[in-house]
Amino acid sequence: MLIRGFSMVTSTAAAAATPAVAFPRQRSRCHFPLIARFLASVNRPSTICTASNSVVSLALYSTESSTESKQKPLKPGLYLVGTPIGNLEDITLRALRVLNSANVILSEDTRHSGKLLQHYNIKTPLREQAVLTRLKEGQIVALISDAGTPGISDPGAELAKLCVKMNIPVIPIPGPSALITALSASGLPTNEFTFVGFLPKHAGSRRERLIVSANEATTQIFYVPPHKLCHFLEETSSAFGDSRQCVIAREMTKLYEEFWRGTIGQAKEAFSTHQPKGEITFLLEGKPPSTDDAPSESELESDLKELISQGHTLSTAVKMVATGKSMKRKAVYSLALRKFGRPLESEEDGDHP
Repeated sequence: MLIRGFSMVTSTAAAAATPAVAFPRQRSRCHFPLIARFLASVNRPSTICTASNSVVSLALYSTESSTESKQKPLKPGLYLVGTPIGNLEDITLRALRVLNSANVILSEDTRHSGKLLQHYNIKTPLREQAVLTRLKEGQIVALISDAGTPGISDPGAELAKLCVKMNIPVIPIPGPSALITALSASGLPTNEFTFVGFLPKHAGSRRERLIVSANEATTQIFYVPPHKLCHFLEETSSAFGDSRQCVIAREMTKLYEEFWRGTIGQAKEAFSTHQPKGEITFLLEGKPPSTDDAPSESELESDLKELISQGHTLSTAVKMVATGKSMKRKAVYSLALRKFGRPLESEEDGDHP
């Protein structure tokens, strides 16, 4: 069995060198050059194998200190190492120490993996058993993301889950995170928030998720590819309305860092004529406290009909409306019986009210 896309960079020039490994993530632009530059800042006898099979020395950054000899050796296990999301100065001393000590580094690739694997002479798939064998042998395995903290919206979570199941230590090494970086500077409430990440690919599932988010009181955080921003704004406009405040954060920690703030309607107008560059963290304010009474029956009926027209079963529509309106499912169920005059398909789900 193969964990999605683990592949190893091999080097014929240094058999004892620590190999770098790559794995892909969906819906994200590849920043492998950033990883290479970052790894090149780590003072260790590791190698990266290029297309010409030349060896790049990774000894440009020193982490030596007077206290280094007093530090305890790292224990074996899987280390989830946070790496910079743009600015290489954001790396932590602890992260550098782990990368210096690791027996193998797993790094992230993306949808351009085919070209990159060829360019970096990556030949041998690293199956899950190979990774686990290294860990069982007592090796130190470092997992780094394309940028930021691994295991968040990327396949690294699968490896961590597998290690936990097999009682292999999983050690987090805190570092940069796009969602926390964006939230901290957004100006939106930070006491509670919901991290959604990338929306599902299927239109119905996307709509369902957005309806839930539109009715939550907490700040909502999404990851959006730049080429899909306009479509995402249309979707959020339909679910949230045009008056909800939003923040579009891109190129964070880089030279052209931008935090765009305004309403969804203003964002649609601002980005209708140009596509922004760089991965986007999109934040939306939570639903304001309602001063109105419970939604009217006609409003509930309209919501049910709309969801059914999108292909949802009546049972699923009841669940979604009840969640979105913060109502008891039994009340919406009773309304559905009166308005539609038939039992729901709940027998199929086994969880009717």
